[in-house]
Amino acid sequence: MANIITSISPADGSIVAKRKIASKKEVAAAFSAARDAQKAWGALSIAERAKYCSAAVDAMLAMKDEIVPELAWQMGRPVRYGAGELRGFEERARHMISIAEAALANVVPAKKDGFERFIQRVPLGVVFTIAPWNYPYLTAVNSIIPALMAGNAVVLKHASHTLLVGERFAKAFVKAGLPKGLFANLVMSHEQAADVISSRMANMVCFTGSVPGGKAIERAAAGHFLSVGLELGGKDPAYVRSDANLAHAVENLVDGAFFNSGQSCCGIERIYVHKSLYKDFVEGAVELTKTYVLGSPLDEATTLGPMIKADAAAFVRKQIASAIRGGARAHIDERLFAVSKKGTPYLAPQILTDVNHQMSVMRDESFGPVVGIMKVSSDEEAIQLMNDSEFGLTAAIWTSDAAAAKAIGAQVETGTVFMNRCDYLDPALTWTGVKDTGRGATLSTIGYEALTRPKSFHLRTTI
Repeated sequence: MANIITSISPADGSIVAKRKIASKKEVAAAFSAARDAQKAWGALSIAERAKYCSAAVDAMLAMKDEIVPELAWQMGRPVRYGAGELRGFEERARHMISIAEAALANVVPAKKDGFERFIQRVPLGVVFTIAPWNYPYLTAVNSIIPALMAGNAVVLKHASHTLLVGERFAKAFVKAGLPKGLFANLVMSHEQAADVISSRMANMVCFTGSVPGGKAIERAAAGHFLSVGLELGGKDPAYVRSDANLAHAVENLVDGAFFNSGQSCCGIERIYVHKSLYKDFVEGAVELTKTYVLGSPLDEATTLGPMIKADAAAFVRKQIASAIRGGARAHIDERLFAVSKKGTPYLAPQILTDVNHQMSVMRDESFGPVVGIMKVSSDEEAIQLMNDSEFGLTAAIWTSDAAAAKAIGAQVETGTVFMNRCDYLDPALTWTGVKDTGRGATLSTIGYEALTRPKSFHLRTTI
């Protein structure tokens, strides 16, 4: 097994960072220190924990000028959007800190004479966060800050593409004065992560990544009785009803499909449009897509950066080619985007029509800048097509009728229902999915339930 992990920039193939993989002894020491530090941390008040966590958020935001170009180099998001991830990071962190006191308060049942009864939410112990590269601050913060606020210690393994993000988290916690041992950032291999889980070094693992990755986590955890939270793939649909605001739907759904080069678990990958708006919607989406600027993520003019690696772009190209062979129509001429070339991570955005659910592009997660659009005749047809998927993270409904959106949303197999927006995570709402999208929940008060265990106190006060 190689003992070095190298982060390669999708921007130009250069090396961003090279880090030595932690030794078996270093991994064991980090988890042992975390377990020891957690005991005192769990005894602190929530208000005291909040001071440290808030200071860490402040410290991270103070590094913005360094973080934005780092993100562009590491995973290819254009610098013009880099600060947006930090705004989302702050929104989620501040919200989870603010609700911790109420979310973790004792549950007290109706008074019963002669007894004192209550349920505490107590920390699990050590939380092992395995974070992905596509939104490296946003996905990691979903578990890190709430886990600490709940009284746990945290060990982070970040993706190989975004090694510097893990180091930024570590720096922020050091600057905040977090007690030693409570947070550790480790450079680890997949095999080491599996060993950590199967060895029960952690009490919970929070994983965001692919379906195969999630299955590997479950295999490692099988029989060991630790908690597992999995946010996996998506093939998120949108439905544009006949009463939708067409211009608003076009603008937001094109952005929802192509932002971050389509590399978002909750990005829009399938669009179903009522037949009365279909022609105008497709025309509007095509014209807007042609205005994107594909190029170096370090260029302020760029609105669409490279995919994470050439292999990922090749997969999407294969999906597009297969769909076209099956009768789909491609609306975007790749020649409009000069840097879009085979064998590179640079891929032009693509809109496909005349697609169907036998095609991979409408069935398998693309995780790239391509979207298929289908014409539908009714809500019922749209619901059937939206549910015809192995995934279920979010679903977006575009309509002027909130009652219709609620009725449709009640029938769609998904974790989140949007109306007139998409590709967003509200920290006041729980983030969860169904089917192959995963299991468990993060954020909101429900997110705290996953990071703690209930402990009942039943005290007879009179004898």
